[in-house]
Amino acid sequence: MAPSSNSAPSLLLLPAPPLPLDPHSLAAAYRPPLTAVFKRLSTGIKSINGSSNSSNGNHNHSSRVLVIAIACPLLSGLSPRRKSLNWKAAQSILARVYTLVAVICDELDIDTSGELGVTSLDPRILLVDHERHRTYRRNHDGEYEANCTPILDLAAFASTVHPWSAVFHPSTEAGYELLSAFLGHAEGRQVLLQNQLVAVEGGITMSTSDVAPVAQEDFVRGRDVVCLGGTFDHLHPGHKLLLHATALLLRIPEKDAGKQGVLIVGISGDELLRNKKYAEVLQPWGVRAAKVLQFLSTVFASASSSNTGSSPPTTTHSPDELHAAFRDGAVLVRCVNIHDPFGPTISEEAVDAIVVSGETRSGGQAINDKRAERGWEPLEVFEIDVLEPHEAGEDGGGPQSNGFASKISSTAIRQRIVQGRAPAQVARPPQ
Repeated sequence: MAPSSNSAPSLLLLPAPPLPLDPHSLAAAYRPPLTAVFKRLSTGIKSINGSSNSSNGNHNHSSRVLVIAIACPLLSGLSPRRKSLNWKAAQSILARVYTLVAVICDELDIDTSGELGVTSLDPRILLVDHERHRTYRRNHDGEYEANCTPILDLAAFASTVHPWSAVFHPSTEAGYELLSAFLGHAEGRQVLLQNQLVAVEGGITMSTSDVAPVAQEDFVRGRDVVCLGGTFDHLHPGHKLLLHATALLLRIPEKDAGKQGVLIVGISGDELLRNKKYAEVLQPWGVRAAKVLQFLSTVFASASSSNTGSSPPTTTHSPDELHAAFRDGAVLVRCVNIHDPFGPTISEEAVDAIVVSGETRSGGQAINDKRAERGWEPLEVFEIDVLEPHEAGEDGGGPQSNGFASKISSTAIRQRIVQGRAPAQVARPPQ
């Protein structure tokens, strides 16, 4: 049964970001529509939940999913099966927009963890390959074909991912043009009423010609097996950036080719986290794994799961692994319960690449040192940008870093959960 539009997420269509991509120009273009949509959705959540929940200890919140689809050219290659991705540019867009999202939610006092109050929003950024005035061709089955990367083009996205409870867009020429193209390719998939198409305040987008041409070496062909690791407690924008950037490195085989692209997500076992601050409200491993898979269902544009807000169908491969398949089985995500800093990277030779942050760069080197001891090829190491609040504020100046940290720190989120609960509702660790 298809999910109802009431249970479906909302969609915000954003035209391509300005070039060159810097915090000032990005904020000028995206802050107005993001702020407008966040305000509309948070008001709706408040009316659903009621304003008294946070004071009476009722924490049964409703977290509304918002998919922020950014339409811009990121792929190269004529054939869908031979596409390559400008990974550096893609992860930079994700990092800067997630920073802006976190800053705005901080300013509006909107929780993005689903745990801290009645106004809870789950923003998920999705990259869609598109250029203005591009035409798209159907395959011999009359469908718009997915390519070998996790990024769908606009035609494939519009025709396969649905339903939506509402579709927002900036009230600019580029915003209306993008909406028109989206609706043209979505025709026949979901009937969208006029009141579900919502124009919001548009920003100012100014691109200059002083942009360095994209070097061919910036385009990356996908790898067969990619991995990352973390705690992923109370999933926040930093986690989403890391997960999404890693998924973008995956090569997706053709449907029914008998092969799978494999994404390994090492998730720290509960026993490794006992000494963490506010450990009493740490999410159990199974909850953290399920949240990771739920988010990745959106990254891989899986209509059946991403558009209900629920976790995709999973299988338990062993007590230490939870699996989910996407893209008609062409993608396998393995959530692995890791009990040391290395996990499968030193027990499985057939891993191609790992994605790290600046904080975990040394961990990537330690893994490759261990692999060298075994006579294995080193993992290719990719590093994501850091989420920074600087220059993402209203007039270029960001808010105080402690406010921003509360949105991208699992420790800070757990602290707020503990402080927001009555003593009787704080689960005590076993003695």
